[in-house]
Amino acid sequence: MTDRKLYLGPLTDNRRWDRVNIRPDDVIVATPPKSGTTWMQTIVALLLSGDPEVEPDVSFKTPWVDIRLRDMAEVAERLEAMTARRCLKSHTPLDGLPLDSAAQYICVFRHPLDVHFSFRKHALNIPMPFFGLWYPEDDPDGVAFRRFLDGGAEGFDTDLAPLAHILRHYQAALARAKKDNVTVFHYADMLRDLPGTFAKVAGLLKVEHPPHVMDQLIAVAGFAHMKANAARYAPGGGKGFMKSDSDFFRSGRCGTWEGNLSDKELEAYEAIISDALSTDERAWLEFGDVRKP
Repeated sequence: MTDRKLYLGPLTDNRRWDRVNIRPDDVIVATPPKSGTTWMQTIVALLLSGDPEVEPDVSFKTPWVDIRLRDMAEVAERLEAMTARRCLKSHTPLDGLPLDSAAQYICVFRHPLDVHFSFRKHALNIPMPFFGLWYPEDDPDGVAFRRFLDGGAEGFDTDLAPLAHILRHYQAALARAKKDNVTVFHYADMLRDLPGTFAKVAGLLKVEHPPHVMDQLIAVAGFAHMKANAARYAPGGGKGFMKSDSDFFRSGRCGTWEGNLSDKELEAYEAIISDALSTDERAWLEFGDVRKP
């Protein structure tokens, strides 16, 4: 992987991609954590199957290749044995992934502050003690937000959703977004126009379904339905991995950070993101196309 950046964290090892034989019709969903990954995986699964009752089983059928928790030999063997069109998941930026000229790469982004507050709750919902160092349940001194701002894009911090890692994801996607097989989506736009999102993804996948089928697929991909059926849709749902499958789906809203940060914290965030991105780049990362006239 000499032509790719190295991302190694407590969970991530992007060298594992060296064991994957990418197929021309593969779909790779590459996102920062808590940005709509599972939602997009579910949309892809629904569109590829055309069946609103399909079992997404995202952990098994659309595996997170980077994660160290599964034996890579077993993952590679399972992927190789799949005969249907495959969807694969990654939390590695595109500059750390093998980029096939024919496979489709779908990147989803969300306001970084919404990612942060969603990840804070997520960290308390999974049995991985190292998350508690960054995301303490009792945090009167604002440790979690300081580490969100100070964390690096690589190394140990990779898996803890710091701002630097989100920005790396975004900048790597922008650098490749002019390619025909790299497409960016925004969580806020998916909320605003889920039918439009389905139509766009269907176009990328080159699949078609009758209108009444599309309506059924869209209905089951709504946030309320996925949260109410969390054991079916959450990664590892129904297996007791998370304390609460339902809590994996936090609120499905944007702007959950508003009123939860001090002026000083917001000023520190503003300084970092304004320095890293142009005005237009920042506006899209935070709000998507929602604010366009």
